Amino acid sequence: MCLLTFLPGGVAPDLGALRNGARANRDGHGFAVVTESAILVGRSMDAGVVLDNFAAVRARHPRGPALFHSRYGTHGAVSIDNCHPFRLGGDRRTVVAHNGVLPRRVQPAPYNPRSDTRIAAETYLARMPFGSFDTPRGRRDLEAWLGASKMVVLTIDPAFEQNAYVFNESAGIWDDRIWYSNRGYRSDSSAALLGSRAWLYVCEACDEVDFSRRGRYCSRCGWCFHCANHFPHCDCDTGLNPPVPALGRSGR
Repeated sequence: MCLLTFLPGGVAPDLGALRNGARANRDGHGFAVVTESAILVGRSMDAGVVLDNFAAVRARHPRGPALFHSRYGTHGAVSIDNCHPFRLGGDRRTVVAHNGVLPRRVQPAPYNPRSDTRIAAETYLARMPFGSFDTPRGRRDLEAWLGASKMVVLTIDPAFEQNAYVFNESAGIWDDRIWYSNRGYRSDSSAALLGSRAWLYVCEACDEVDFSRRGRYCSRCGWCFHCANHFPHCDCDTGLNPPVPALGRSGR
């Protein structure tokens, strides 16, 4: 289900909470910290390494906003190249991190190793298809496109009015001045308890936890655990066979 964490300026990370998220989301980790002149980014497949680096960088640069992401892959290869955050259109002044499943427009074609978020950041969102993030319409249209997903953008580009944007913020959780995309940061969360088998029960689209799920669709939003599309646009539904329990995942 991934865990995306946003820290406003002047707020230190809760490393215990981030470790909880990393244990449940083991497919790579990354951070970004805004300084006066740059955005410092770190990534690793090793949660311990990247958490130590994040803590050190945040201690040196506490004033700007920051983010941390632990990935649970649904699209694309499990590799450091798909670890969030991603540069927006390759611009080193702006980074994007995301939690959830993005629309089919940016989902990778077969044999494409890129994740949906990586494709969105490198190509689709780089064209600013919804207009400026600083306008009510631009923000509203982007959040509608995201659906149940959440996204954080950090930037030092003077074309933007702010250094940080949290999209679909109300769908996340503020806890002790830190914003989390879902409950995966809690030590008693379902994701932390389920560990590596969380994908059997946690909907990647809306974060619904359903221990009794028997079919391939999320009972809350209709997301398909097999092809990661919403009913009735499921790519693997031929209409000839009834839903069956998910046996694996596709690899964000």
